[in-house]
Amino acid sequence: MNAIKNFFQTILWVFIAVAAAGVLLLTFLTVTEYQPEATENVEITGTAAGETVPLGRPLSILSWNVGFAALGKDADFVMDGGGKAPKAGEETVTENLNGMQRVMEREKASLILLQEADIRSSRSYGKDFRKWFSKAQNSFALNYSCPFVPFPWPPFGRVNSGLLTASDYDMAEAVRVSLPCPFSWPLRTANLKRCLLVSRLPVEGSDRELVLINLHLEAYDSGEGKIAQTEQLKAFMQQEYEKGNYVFAAGDFNQVFPDTLSVYPNTHPDNWKVGSLEAGSIPEGFVFACDPSTPTCRLLNQPYDPTDTLNTQYYVIDGAILSPNIVLEEVKTLDEGFVYTDHNPVRFTVSLSQGRE
Repeated sequence: MNAIKNFFQTILWVFIAVAAAGVLLLTFLTVTEYQPEATENVEITGTAAGETVPLGRPLSILSWNVGFAALGKDADFVMDGGGKAPKAGEETVTENLNGMQRVMEREKASLILLQEADIRSSRSYGKDFRKWFSKAQNSFALNYSCPFVPFPWPPFGRVNSGLLTASDYDMAEAVRVSLPCPFSWPLRTANLKRCLLVSRLPVEGSDRELVLINLHLEAYDSGEGKIAQTEQLKAFMQQEYEKGNYVFAAGDFNQVFPDTLSVYPNTHPDNWKVGSLEAGSIPEGFVFACDPSTPTCRLLNQPYDPTDTLNTQYYVIDGAILSPNIVLEEVKTLDEGFVYTDHNPVRFTVSLSQGRE
């Protein structure tokens, strides 16, 4: 009888201990929750080279979700229907960083917009991605900052991650603009706080600016978050265009671009239900820019196997929106085979119109 009593007492104390630990963790996350302001100035690092963005000449821009250097060809992710958290070894993280750096050096883009760039995160072994991807001038904005992310399992731990914009041209200003967060307490405490990283670059012979917007919109919400964030983005772009500025927004929209579902049908919606950008949904004269000839993203339900066409899912969710005074000369998705991250980079060639559109 005593043995049974002791057994149940032990179970009770274990339950109490687990519950207490959960309460303490939730209290800690609530107190330390990252709560950025609606707008915050962002430090511009590097040395001004005295170079302004050219008018009427080709300008090369590259956008890439670098997946905190841990979402390469061997990765799967439980949030995408995989079986585990994407935890790569430190050697793999370094190899992925070096590989992505080589791609960017090969492409020689004047402007680079990166998403999921880590600084001092446990999941990427404390590496500062700015050491791999910086140019003459750089801006960085956090969209994920938490001292301990308890999910998935094994947990991410400490995360400091965000958007990195690197430029061969001078930046006049960089600002972090908060986007709506669709999550409520307590899930919100250890979740991303999405934003726009807005970098302002002077344009030669002009009082206008190239307003360069780096973005990574909501991924694992019910859909309303993506919509609200996209609406804020469009309103902001329209406002800047009406000032006479050139406006270019690029990154990971986590929504398929118009007319791309027919190329890559969503055959695995139970794993991840992707949002959609609709043709005609952006302000008049603005244009979408994407290249559906090559997918920009793969589903992380399993390690990458290009021969497994039945279980592999592709998307075109990385691209750009351009204001009417920017001419799109070329957009190309670079097929890097998802070796270093679950996204392919997208390269844009544009030029700024000399007239006022």
